[in-house]
Amino acid sequence: MKLDEIKERAKQLNIKTGKMKKAELVRTIQQAEGNEQCFDSGKAVTCGQDNCLWREDCD
Repeated sequence: MKLDEIKERAKQLNIKTGKMKKAELVRTIQQAEGNEQCFDSGKAVTCGQDNCLWREDCD
């Protein structure tokens, strides 16, 4: 997902993006949605969240 798309999702959740980097922004969105803040944490293989919106970009 492109950064502009991520910022739009953040805006929908009333998150001020400021100068957040992509990983920080995605984790903030995950938190706002009530999900584990696991994006780019190295858990992609074992997280079990196959339908996660961020799955394609996660490491």
